[in-house]
Amino acid sequence: MRLATGLVSLALLAPAVAWAQSAGEVERCFQNPGACASGGGGGGAAAAPPAQAPAPVAARPAPPPDYTTVLNSPDADRRKIQESLRTLDKYNGPIDGNLQSEATVKAIGDWQKGRNTPVVGKLTPQEAAQLNAEAARAPIRRLEAPPPQTAAPVPLQPAQPSNADALKALQARLAERRKAAEPKANAAAQALVRDLKAYVAADGKGVAGEQFTAFAKWYADNKTAGRSVGEITPVIDDYGDAKAGAATSTEVKFETKQGDKTYGQCLVFAWIEASPRKNPQAFTCDDVAAVEKWKTDQALKSAWR
Repeated sequence: MRLATGLVSLALLAPAVAWAQSAGEVERCFQNPGACASGGGGGGAAAAPPAQAPAPVAARPAPPPDYTTVLNSPDADRRKIQESLRTLDKYNGPIDGNLQSEATVKAIGDWQKGRNTPVVGKLTPQEAAQLNAEAARAPIRRLEAPPPQTAAPVPLQPAQPSNADALKALQARLAERRKAAEPKANAAAQALVRDLKAYVAADGKGVAGEQFTAFAKWYADNKTAGRSVGEITPVIDDYGDAKAGAATSTEVKFETKQGDKTYGQCLVFAWIEASPRKNPQAFTCDDVAAVEKWKTDQALKSAWR
């Protein structure tokens, strides 16, 4: 009786076990088709082909940096970038909004270099925002007033003489120099007068006419006109050292007579002291330019004027 009951129980359990195995196999195949196909887990169904991996998708190239947006931004934004660069001690040029100026490009490059980013001298919108934010965080520097400088004492200058005082001093020096030259100048003039008087006394003969040919002609012209020579008065015109020796120019006034009429005439004699006189010349008193030219030619350094 017990054996019969056991057999009946086995018979009832067999379909349940088979159904449980079939359900487990289905779940295993659903989770791992490859294992199901190779393990053959029940039934004669053909194995499914292995699934193929999807083809790789080519990566898109990164877009180039956008520098145009900042370069074309409003003037106020571009000026703010320059102000930020100045705050960070990168820029000391004008705040004019020109981000392509040499100074601004260099300042941007220095800022990029400090951040270890590519140094291009231009900013992307993201870099511009970072630059402005960095400048906003920078501490405000207090400008300390420079220490007062004590001016060096200015040495007192001696008072400058007035024009009148300077003129008086110059006249005093000239008078002193002329006083020292007077003896030699007067001696030269008196020697000339002696030779002129000797020439007149000899009626046109002597060294005066030989040395001063213009005077010889002047004397001959007066003689032809019937005029005689009377008083001869010298007035020193100039005296001093020249390149060939001591030079003298003397104005000589002649009194000439014709009948009961008296005429005054004047000649300037110029020469270099020597024996005989060197470079002697005679001029009419109104030919001032010729007299001054003679002095210049002789390189006369006046001790008289």
